[in-house]
This record gives sequence, structure tokens and C-alpha cells, in this order.
Amino acid sequence: MTSENVLTLPVSGLRLVPAVPSIALPTYTRAFTDLTRGDVAIAGGKGANLGEMTQVGFPVPPGFVVTVAAYERFIVASGARTRLVALLRNVDIENAASLESAAQAAKKLVIESAMPDDVKHAIAAAYRVLAGQEPDLAVAVRSSATAEDTAQFSFAGMHESFLEIHGEESLLAKVRACWASAYSPRAMYYRIKQGFPGEMGLAVVVQRMVRSVKSGVMFTADPAAHDLSKLVIEAAWGLGEVVVGGQVTPDRYVLEKQSLNVRDRKISQKDFMLECSAATGSVVRVELKDDIRANAPVLTDDELHTLGALAVRSEEHYHAPQDLEFAVDVAGQIFLTQTRPITAMPTARTAPVSKSDAVRGVAILRGLGASPGIGTGKVRVLTAPNGTVVLEQGEILVTHMTSPDWVPVMRRAAAVVTDTGGMTSHAAIVSRELGIPCVVGTVSATTRLATGMVVTVDGSAGTVAEGAPSIVQAATQPLAARAIGSAPIGRTTATRLYVNLAEPDRAQEIAAGDVDGVGLLRAEFMLLDALDGMHPLELIAQRRTAEFVDRMTARLKVIAGAFHPRPVVYRTTDFRSNEFRSLKGGDAHEPHEENPMIGYRGCYRYVRDPALFRLELEALHEVRREFSNLHLMIPFVRTGWEFRACRELISASPLASDRNMQIWIMAEVPSVVSWLPDYAAQGVTGVSIGSNDLTQLVLGVDRDNEILAPLYDERDQAVLDAIRAIIRESHRLGLTCSICGQAPSVYPEYAELLVRAGIDSISVNPDAIDASRRNIAIAEQRIILDAARTLPRGGA
Repeated sequence: MTSENVLTLPVSGLRLVPAVPSIALPTYTRAFTDLTRGDVAIAGGKGANLGEMTQVGFPVPPGFVVTVAAYERFIVASGARTRLVALLRNVDIENAASLESAAQAAKKLVIESAMPDDVKHAIAAAYRVLAGQEPDLAVAVRSSATAEDTAQFSFAGMHESFLEIHGEESLLAKVRACWASAYSPRAMYYRIKQGFPGEMGLAVVVQRMVRSVKSGVMFTADPAAHDLSKLVIEAAWGLGEVVVGGQVTPDRYVLEKQSLNVRDRKISQKDFMLECSAATGSVVRVELKDDIRANAPVLTDDELHTLGALAVRSEEHYHAPQDLEFAVDVAGQIFLTQTRPITAMPTARTAPVSKSDAVRGVAILRGLGASPGIGTGKVRVLTAPNGTVVLEQGEILVTHMTSPDWVPVMRRAAAVVTDTGGMTSHAAIVSRELGIPCVVGTVSATTRLATGMVVTVDGSAGTVAEGAPSIVQAATQPLAARAIGSAPIGRTTATRLYVNLAEPDRAQEIAAGDVDGVGLLRAEFMLLDALDGMHPLELIAQRRTAEFVDRMTARLKVIAGAFHPRPVVYRTTDFRSNEFRSLKGGDAHEPHEENPMIGYRGCYRYVRDPALFRLELEALHEVRREFSNLHLMIPFVRTGWEFRACRELISASPLASDRNMQIWIMAEVPSVVSWLPDYAAQGVTGVSIGSNDLTQLVLGVDRDNEILAPLYDERDQAVLDAIRAIIRESHRLGLTCSICGQAPSVYPEYAELLVRAGIDSISVNPDAIDASRRNIAIAEQRIILDAARTLPRGGA
């Protein structure tokens, strides 16, 4: 690049790369240099803004837009529009099953409809012009709806985006995927709720990929405080998806808009980053926990000054507060990749909240105030958006992070609190748009707040206080005096109490008790019942697989339905070879092992012979169409490579596209402590300690051997040390940690050991539910009392 093509700002000397000169493109595509902000109907909100920024000289990576006309040509010429109208005519968006069914059929229709040759050729030709001498140029492919990125509607994350896309064929496939994303359940729900009942014009942005080493977002006003005199910049390492998706709590910098002086900076712990891999041509996750960058500032003062100058210039050009995205490559070159009006931002500064309206009481949790206002209500801690029935109207939604799938749930919330995220995370943007108070980046909301607690959330101050403020309490009936009908009063504990379950017969009865879900749903008894005692490989040999899936699906639906929306964690089959051999036809399929307890079982069995595992995944998929509270747990995982192979089987199953299903592993083998970071990187979200097998392997004792019975003790110090290590490492990695062995059901003192170690949940046998809840509550009260005794005493 020549020096004439490099823009240097005097404020910092950093080099900014402008867009390439104007290029002539065929029909159905328009270069950024041929677009302005008045072209929303042609290029969508995102595409029109990128064209406008390019026109006035902002450093925008070059690209083009596949126009709304291309989508129109496709949807009409393929005959898809007529079929879509018929398909969606009677969909009930408030009925999850109806919406999901219609969305799947609509997306399938769009994906499978033929793209006209003239549209294909136009897109391919535009890509070749953009690529120039790089025939395999990497591009970002992003949806751009005609109502997207406006002051009223963000459509935050509703439509698909794809990074690091190479070649014409891949590009064409991703353009079609962007079009199809207009018919996802979340996009259809949001669109109809916002007053767009029919189709919406959808363009697609194709832009040269920036392999950023740091990236983030900028606001030319503080949207939480409604302060127009400040700039807010959030940044993280690598690609910006972690910031806008709320996956990482970013660094936060506040600048005076007039002087660009830094008034406040908060450096967060950034546990991982996403980056483009030149070796694989894909986006990969890079762990930062042992990297100096995890707690290091992302941006230098020079970079902050340059970014601030660009932000101010953008606001001056658009005459309105802006929300911008930026990326910095390895050479220090800064690019702006998006700008849009700040959603739901007032045009004048709002007066601060008066003291009479402020939250009274001591804050028990602090984060970043992301959407102004004060909300009071009962906490509901959720790990997945299981439909509107999960969150009662007026409750406080507490979760790790939100995504577009959460919108129907968020609409019912009095306030939203998340562990991660910044001002441009999904939770923040949508909360502001819906007018809901929101606090993000608290780190520990999901562990420190418990379902049922009454709290007050201040979305301006970024605080959560226990109880209701006095101005609300005066007009509110005390909780203790409220009518509760005939429902039993459960003892509220911060540590969740789950139940171990093996068959559907008692599901309704147990679900009616004081239990938070199923922490261990054993497959073995249901499988025996479903197969009438036949070895599964024998049934597969008889080509009766559909029969098996149907039978397992029916049994799983009974349990998932009884506990819905509480979680049910299904542990896939963990028969050992000696147990499998006893089934009908088992002799022909099972090896002879001297010690099957530590032999051919669990995860390795799925990898070596995946036939049964695939059928279980298929049954899970069928159940999750109706009950999304059912999740997957893999038993007896020994090594990272073994789990990777198992993970590939899941990715090849119908569950691959199910983003809300949790994947757990059993922590039964001591090697789990070393391998947990690898498991977490592969998408594991939960760890359940199997204390029976863990004790066996820590002490070197065969738990089936009567001679060794005196040596087998789950309370042994070595076993407890291993459990504490698993809990610590799980929490360091952001994983939830539970236990489902026999010990908590048998030994009352075990509950206190686990609670003091920080366990998130305990799963016990049905007959131990009441006693275990009491033991957990007593343990938590003792911990509070112990902490209180260590405080200095006041007074004379």
C-alpha cells in the first residue's frame, strides 16, 4: 500500500486503512463506495451505514452488499414465497412448539430452494472483484435487514453472521444461510412482536475479513446514565464477537467527549479470545487464563485517543449518538466495521435518579449498569431460555449471558442480571430496547443469587441489593403474610438440590416435591425396559432402531415433562461389559474383561462403537423439540482426545444445531482435573462428580470387591481433596459443578463439606430429598454465622 493511501491522524500517529476505490459491480450487488445511508431499502441498515462511512472517508474494510433485490429475485423465482406464506399463515408465536415447527420448515425451505443463476453469478463476480489477486480471500458475511440497526430496533443477533469465509461456493452457501436466518424462531418472534408481521427485506454484507488482535465497541454517549458528555469504549482481545455476544466481560474506558481525556478505566479478566486461524481457515477459541493478556489492558492511551476522535467524528456526521464497532489488526491499523444509532437513547440528557427513588440498603452484588431504571422482584436463576413459562411476569432474570433466544423470556422480566458482558452485550442492548433495568458483568450473579430471593436491581448504578427498597416495601404486603394455598413451603437454599432418577414411574410424584430438578437421570433402567432385556447391538442388527428411539423418547418425555422447566440431566448409557453380556444376545457383542469396572465403559465405548450412542442422541433430539430442559451428560470420561471424538459424534447428530442444550461430563476419573480446561474449550458447561467411581479410583479400591469394603470410604481425605480440586477448577473455568454419588444421601455431614467447598448443586436419592435440603440449609447458615463471628464488633 502506498503512503498516499494511508490516513494518519495527528492525535496518535496510528495508521488507518481507508476503503478501496469504487468498483463497478453486476446487478444484485452494490459496492460500499456506491451506497449511502439513504440506501437502507437496497442494502439494509448495516450495509447502508457501511456505505455512508466509506463515502465520507472512515477506515472501513472494503466490501459489497448482496442487495434486497437479490433476495427478492431468489424468493420469487424459486417459488419459496408462496410456500412460506402458506406455511406461516397460522403460526402461534407464543406457542413454542408451533413456532419451532414452523421455523424449522421455513428455514429448510429457504435452504433447499434453488438460487437463480443470475444471482449466483452476480455474487461470484463481486467476490472476484473484491478478492483481486487473492482468489481465496477471507470475508465476513453478515445479514443486513431493512429495519436493522435503526434508533428503534437493533435486531441484536437475530440474523446470522459468519466469519472467515473462503471461496465462492462457501460464500454462496453463507448468503443463503443469512437469508434463512430470517425464519429462525427468535427472529420471527422478535419481528412480529416489534410490528413486522410479514417479510422484511434482507440484504447481506460481504466484507474483507479483519484478523483483529483487539476489538470492541464505542458509544458516543453513556446509554445507562443517559449522559451525552461521555464516550464509552469497551474492548477485548481478538475478534469482537466475544464483546457483542457478552461472552467475555470487556475492559471499559470512559472518556470526556470534549477533551478525549480518560476519566475512568476498568480492566476486566478476559478468560478467552476468538481469533482467525491461518492454518485451518476458521475461527478458533484461545484460552487466556494463563496468559498475561487475561488481566492486561487491551487498549493503549494512543489507541483510546484515536478511537475517541473517530467516535466524535461519527456522531457529528450522523447528528445523533452512535454505537460503533472497531477492530485493530496486528499492524496497529484501526478499522470501523459498523455504526448505528444507539438503541432507545433519548435526545436530551435525562435527570439523574432522585435519592427517594434510589435503592436503599447494602449492595450484595455489583456490575456494570447497562440499562437504566430500578426493578424489584423475586430472582429466577436460569441457564437456558426454556420458554415464557420459565420466568413469571415481574421476576428478576439472572443468567450467565443472554442470546437472541432469550428475548421471549426477557420480555417478562422486571430486570436482568448477567455474569458476563458489557454495554453492547445482547442483554444490555435488548434490555435498553425493552426498557428493562439491566446489570451485566457481575461475574458471580448466578452463584451468589438464588431463585426465590427478593432483590432490587439498579440499572443505572450497576448494583443488586437484597430485599425491596423502603419506598416499595411500604406499599407491599410482607412476603410472610402472602397466601400460598396448599403448596408446601420449601426451605430456600443457595445450593440447589437435585434428585437422582432412574425410571419414569415416579417422576410426577417426585417432581411435586421440594427439588430443583434431576441431576442424574440414569439411562440403564429405561434402556432395559425399552429393549425388553435385549442387547442394543442385537436390536440394531435386527434393524429395529426406530422402535428403540420411539420407546426411549416416550420415557424421557414423561420425566422431562414432569420436571419442566427445571433441568433434567440425562446420563447416557454406562453399562459395563459384564452387565451388557447378561442381556439377550450379549455374548455375541461383549468382550471378556478381568476388571470391567475400569474397562470398556462410558465415553470410550461410544467412540469405539457409536451405534447405541447415536440412537440415544436421536431420542434426546426428539424430546428436546418439546422439552428443552433435558440436557446431556457423558459418563466416565478419561482423556481429552477421547472426549473430542465423542464431541464429534454429537456434532454429527441432530443435536448439532441445538445451541441451548447443555453438555455435562461425569467427574469420576482423577484425570478430570487436568483435562477440565480442554473439556470446557469443547463446550462442556457442567461437571457432575460421581463420588462412587472417584473414590474407587483415588483409593485404588474395586468398589464391587467385598474383601476391600473396609477401604472404600467416600469421606477419605484424599477423596475430599480431589472433590475440592474439581470444584475449584470448575469454577475457575466458569462451569457449574454438582455431585451425584451416594455420599450426600448417606452421610448428613457430607452436605456441609460440599457446601463449604462451594458446590453449586447436590443430587441425592429420592428418599433423601427432605433431609438433604435441611442439611444444606443448616450448612449455609453455619457458614453465615462463622463469617459474622469474624467481623469486628462495634460499640463502646
